[in-house]
Amino acid sequence: MNVFLVDDHPMTVEGYSNALLAIPFGLCNPIFTKAYNCEEAYATLLRRLSLNELFDVAIIDKGLPGYDAKSILSGSDLAIFIREKMPNCKIIMITAHTEVIIVYDIVKKVRPEGLIIKNDITPEKLQQAVIAIIAGEQYYSTIVKKCINEIWKKELMIEDYNRQILLYLSKGFKIKELESIIHLTTSTIQKRIIRMKKAFDVADDTGLVKEAIKQGFI
Repeated sequence: MNVFLVDDHPMTVEGYSNALLAIPFGLCNPIFTKAYNCEEAYATLLRRLSLNELFDVAIIDKGLPGYDAKSILSGSDLAIFIREKMPNCKIIMITAHTEVIIVYDIVKKVRPEGLIIKNDITPEKLQQAVIAIIAGEQYYSTIVKKCINEIWKKELMIEDYNRQILLYLSKGFKIKELESIIHLTTSTIQKRIIRMKKAFDVADDTGLVKEAIKQGFI
């Protein structure tokens, strides 16, 4: 199992490799390649590509010193380059940022199999993340999930139809009455309500309306 570790703090890189040498992932006999900035990582990738020695997993810090000559200015740019050159490599991004928009930007642009906030990392969680992505699953740490959910709610509520549905429900209209008012089928309205309930983490229509009002969406 070829693992690429990239972080500008050597002690952090050693911590990651030590964590992944423990059982159970250590049973995969991981071979680590390490880099500490985008330029070094770029050179390493070119060398590996020339030898057709591809990485299975890459763990990359977002806040890396950039490589201006190749317009690889961050860990995100490096991850996108890896995605292009080694499409089967599973990518875990690590970031210290907890701002919703930055986390969401990583998810949308890089589409990593894993994304972890640095404050969430423990040796056990890093192992869980790597094992999950190798199994074909996604791994998002707790703070990442919260950030994504916040953006998802906002995207859902940009939709005029969704706000109209909630507005009419708040006024006491029944779902079946809305078809003739907002010109969507009852089935479509129900599907939209299900998505909104999932985003707001509520079980029923009443709870959905209360949360939407509480959070200022209607």
